[in-house]
Amino acid sequence: MRPKQWLKNGLVFLALVFSINESWRPLDPASWAPLLTRSIVAFLAFTAVASAEYLINDLRDIASDRLHPRKRRRPLASGALRPRVAVVAAVLLFLLGGLLGAALGLPFFAVLVVYALQSLAYSYWLKHIVIVDVLINAIGFVLRAIGGALAIDVPVSPWLYSVTLLGALFVAIYKRRNELMLLEAGATEHRPILAEYTTHLLDQMASVVTASTVIAYSLYTFTAPNLPQNHAMMATVPFVLYGIFRYMYLVHRREEGGSPEEVILRDTPLFVDLILWLVVSMGILVVYR
Repeated sequence: MRPKQWLKNGLVFLALVFSINESWRPLDPASWAPLLTRSIVAFLAFTAVASAEYLINDLRDIASDRLHPRKRRRPLASGALRPRVAVVAAVLLFLLGGLLGAALGLPFFAVLVVYALQSLAYSYWLKHIVIVDVLINAIGFVLRAIGGALAIDVPVSPWLYSVTLLGALFVAIYKRRNELMLLEAGATEHRPILAEYTTHLLDQMASVVTASTVIAYSLYTFTAPNLPQNHAMMATVPFVLYGIFRYMYLVHRREEGGSPEEVILRDTPLFVDLILWLVVSMGILVVYR
């Protein structure tokens, strides 16, 4: 079920953070507790569905995972978990996620279903189509952000979706690059689509996405209607720049990036930068709401 990857589902809380306004009274839980509760339920719904998808993906990839130096230690690939148990767990997790999603209303439930279908299509088909594989991977992150907004019924700037998509593409591209570098000659045996990529191509793609991400986030900080009109959110741009550069450093100098969630949790400077970005963003929204 890959608990470390549940960190990705934290994107559902973006809408909650960026919806802080004058109606929020920090000392009055009644003004924000219901929204926080719904966001937590949304997180749990996506986590249940994502965990089911991971089980299904690992069931399909047992043979190829055994060729990977790290993935061969996964429970199914190593034989520690029986496939029948994984199937039953996946079904139960899908049901749990669906029930939680339905409790948040039809719009959220619809997005959750789209996410589940998109993930299944990725596992069975789309991950074998060059460029589409990284795009679909990134769209999954956007669906989480959309779901978070629908769960608490707040409008979110299209810029936030654009930034989420570009940021997810940045991570997905570097994940492919790491796989290509790590597995070398055996890369295509583990993931056939890697035969369509080269490190040079991926570096070019990453350059385009990196620049686009910085520009999109910068524009978001002073054009989004729900942000302070004094453009104070521009103070968070340096944190985004540092986070991007730090991640690139880890990929190019330390050959990391294969598991983005592990990179964030293990690399102290990157983790601190993420926390500081969150704290400063919330502080600005609270002070200038």
